Amino acid sequence: MATSDEQVEQEYADFEARVKRTIYIDHLSPLVTSQIIKAALSQCAKVVSSEFIVNYTIPYDIPAAALVELEDESQAKAAVDLMHDFPFIIGGMPRPVRAAYAKPEMFRNRPRRPGLDMELRWVKEGDPEYDGMNKLKMLAKRQAAEQMALVKNQLEEEEELATQQQETLDENYKKYAMLEDMVRNGEIDNLARHYEINLHHD
Repeated sequence: MATSDEQVEQEYADFEARVKRTIYIDHLSPLVTSQIIKAALSQCAKVVSSEFIVNYTIPYDIPAAALVELEDESQAKAAVDLMHDFPFIIGGMPRPVRAAYAKPEMFRNRPRRPGLDMELRWVKEGDPEYDGMNKLKMLAKRQAAEQMALVKNQLEEEEELATQQQETLDENYKKYAMLEDMVRNGEIDNLARHYEINLHHD
């Protein structure tokens, strides 16, 4: 029977193997789903699972990144290479998605590293680390404000893109409908005769 330390070591070894076959994808569109990621990577890898990383610092339920576990390390490399060389397509439009190899720190539920005892404590005024922590706190607030502005801009761009795509779809539908009416009414034959084009290839 394995000891507690051996179990911890085995659990962490399994976790490290999982990290090596997982990729991190960011700059995701709010329209991206697990099925879209699976379909996009299907030509080079089989997706085992995907977990969206939610940004809780903004008042929107928008996953900007995801951890995607694949079957093995070679598939992870192929997926990173693919997304580096080719654009990520959503709704027929390319998106500037980035992919990289995952790191242990990216996982929300990661096991305790063997031999690592963490000490957690509150930093109080007068402690040597207090000033440094205050600076980090202010920096985090500024980054949150900047990120909020970026998110709002992204949402506006997504809405504009969706409008453009719908307008293009509507225009194409009108063109095909017009051609269908011309064929049905025989007008296309008149145009063909006018421009001396043989549509029937007798």
